[in-house]
Amino acid sequence: MEAIFDQALVETNRLRTLRTPPADFLLKVAADELAERLGVIERRFDDAVEIHGYSGIVADALQRTGKIGNTRRIETNIAFARPGDAFVAAPLEHLPLEAASINLAVSPLSLHLTNDTPGVFVQIRRALRPDGLFLAAIPGADTLQELRDVLLQVEVELTGGASPRVIPFTDIRDVGALLQRAGFALPVTDKETYTVRYDSIFPLMRDLRAMGMANPLVARSRKPLSQAFFMRAAELYAERYSDPDGRVRATFTVIYVSGWAPHESQQKPLKPGSAKARLADALKAKPLD
Repeated sequence: MEAIFDQALVETNRLRTLRTPPADFLLKVAADELAERLGVIERRFDDAVEIHGYSGIVADALQRTGKIGNTRRIETNIAFARPGDAFVAAPLEHLPLEAASINLAVSPLSLHLTNDTPGVFVQIRRALRPDGLFLAAIPGADTLQELRDVLLQVEVELTGGASPRVIPFTDIRDVGALLQRAGFALPVTDKETYTVRYDSIFPLMRDLRAMGMANPLVARSRKPLSQAFFMRAAELYAERYSDPDGRVRATFTVIYVSGWAPHESQQKPLKPGSAKARLADALKAKPLD
C-alpha cells in the first residue's frame, strides 16, 4: 500500500498539540456531539476505549453520560497520559486490543491521518464484543476547502506549478463503505459543517499547527515558502472568503460514524420476497394533498 501520510511527521504534529496554547475547539465540539449520541442509547457499556483522542476530553465527556463503566485511552505517546488514566501507548494504525475485549470504541478526529484506514476499521471491529458499538468523528471532504483553494492558486501564480498543501479529507460515502467492508452492522454516517471566522489567514494557520493539522503528506514539497507567498495567500483569502466585517471564513466538516458489532438480537433486513405489499402498488398510490 502506498503511504499518503508520513507517520513520523504525523506524530511530530500530534505532540506539538501538547506544547502550544490549545486550539481544541473542534475536539470539544466532537466531544459534545459524541456524548449526546451516546447518551440517547438505552444501554450501558462496561469496557470502553478512546482511540487516539489527543487530550482525553472526549473520554471525559462520554464518561459524564453515565453510560460507561471503565475507560481506557490509547495514544501514540506516553506524553498524552494524564494522572489516573488507564493508558496504553501504541502507533496510530496499530491497536493493542484483544479480540472481543471491549464493548465501546470511540475515535475522535484521528482516523483521517491513517494510511491503512480499512485495516484500522477491521481492528476496531475485531476488538468489539458482539453488539459492541463503534463511534467516531472524522474530518470530512469540505474541511479547509477555502485554504486549499487559496494555496493552490497562489502556488500556481508564483511558481507555475502546485504541490499538495492541505491533506485530502474523506467523503461521507467512502466512510459508509468502510463500515460495511469491516463488517459493522447497522452502519450510520452523517455530517455537520462548522464555520469558524478569523481576522486573517495567519491565526487560522496557527490554529491548524496547534491542532496537529500541519501538512504531513509524503508528497509535500520540501521547499520553504517565501514571505511573498504568505502575503499573497492572505490577500487572496480575504478577497474570496471574507465577510462584510472583514473577517475570513474557514470550513470544518465532521463526519459522525456509528456501527455495531453484529449480534443475533439486532434488527435484520427483510429477506427478498418477504414484503407484504408490492412496490408497483405503492408507486401508484395517490399522493397526499
